[in-house]
Amino acid sequence: MRSSANRKLAQMALAWVLRDERVTSVLIGASKTAQIDDAVAMLARRQFSDSELAAIDAALL
Repeated sequence: MRSSANRKLAQMALAWVLRDERVTSVLIGASKTAQIDDAVAMLARRQFSDSELAAIDAALL
């Protein structure tokens, strides 16, 4: 699955988890500094479009 905002799957997964207001933190594992950079970059692009949410819902069902 690829977003229209051209986010990486790991970024989308983090954003998806953080959509739940009950979640206050997410632990990530990174073996490269680029992975940490990607996780931090996700914070600026946390919102999903309606079409992205529909595609995620379809994939989960």
